[in-house]
Amino acid sequence: MWGRRAWGSWETRFLGKFTSGLRGPRAERPRVASWAVYSENKLSWSLRIKPQVFSEYKTMWFKPCRMTFSYLNKIKNYRSPWKKSYSTSQTTVDSSEVKTFRALADKWWDEQGVYAPLHSMNDLRVPFIRDNLLTTLANHQPGKPLSGLKILDVGCGGGLLTEPLGRLGASVTGIDPVDENIKIAQHHKSFDPVLDKRIEYRVCSLEEIVEDSAETFDAVIASEVVEHVINLEAFVQCCCQVLKPGGSLFITTINKTQMSYALGIVFTEQIAGIVPKGTHTWEKFVSPETLESILESNGFSVQTVAGMLYNPFSGYWHWSDSTSINYAAHAVKSLAQEHPGPAEFVFKGETEELHANTSSSPGVHEQLKK
Repeated sequence: MWGRRAWGSWETRFLGKFTSGLRGPRAERPRVASWAVYSENKLSWSLRIKPQVFSEYKTMWFKPCRMTFSYLNKIKNYRSPWKKSYSTSQTTVDSSEVKTFRALADKWWDEQGVYAPLHSMNDLRVPFIRDNLLTTLANHQPGKPLSGLKILDVGCGGGLLTEPLGRLGASVTGIDPVDENIKIAQHHKSFDPVLDKRIEYRVCSLEEIVEDSAETFDAVIASEVVEHVINLEAFVQCCCQVLKPGGSLFITTINKTQMSYALGIVFTEQIAGIVPKGTHTWEKFVSPETLESILESNGFSVQTVAGMLYNPFSGYWHWSDSTSINYAAHAVKSLAQEHPGPAEFVFKGETEELHANTSSSPGVHEQLKK
């Protein structure tokens, strides 16, 4: 890696090239005190310029310098498509969340308890998952419409959503990092011999099964989960890796708005006591726009985003035109992802921006030719 002195000398030669074309008395030329600094926090090189005389030409001449450093930063951070996108030595599991849900493990199948909203949510999320998956199937069996599909239920808890999907004919793997949750889920499914054959439970996190489950599942479910993870993008990357091309990812979560804070935390937790205090952290909530951006940057195409609304007085959910509190999303993994080469990835958009910004100034073109 180049040191500070080497960068300074290179920078002097680089800036000299663009200032050598100036005409006029020496005192009128823009004098610049500049240096290159490497920021460890941002992992990027940046050019700091302290102008002593401001001029229109100087601003235009130094823009290519800033863009050049941007190119170097992108080259350094570029990840080849054939390399693994996520290291399983990291984790998306928040240990504080594990403690919270471990304390509630025996409450999963109490339909009038703290998980009552999740029991009621099945009236929306099960048909939402079923109907979107049926569009991908040429044929399906009556009574078992999801037969032949392999589904991964991430953060399955006590199996509230896992079991209905199994009854629809799917082969479902439910995973959860809380061992007490899996014990409850195992015990509950044992009462139904059919579910006992179709459902498998494992105590693990999503990243722990990535290597041995690559492109295994037709669908991944993360219902009321992403607002509890510590690294959403890594979580989405893992979902992509375990899905088959063309597979579906279903997410239900909470929007990050003032309304969600007022109703989802203040009212639900602190006033009404519908769920225990500390169950949710508002900073972990994610807006549909942010979620869609993360999904599309990691090989997904978002198909549907629909608002959901819970009535705490009736105990029922219904679909809503508003996504200001809860919402459901369906995304599909791309069948074939085109990965640009490093040079194309780095320069394509930036060079277009450079040409656009300099096209209005003929003088700049003349200086760049020199």
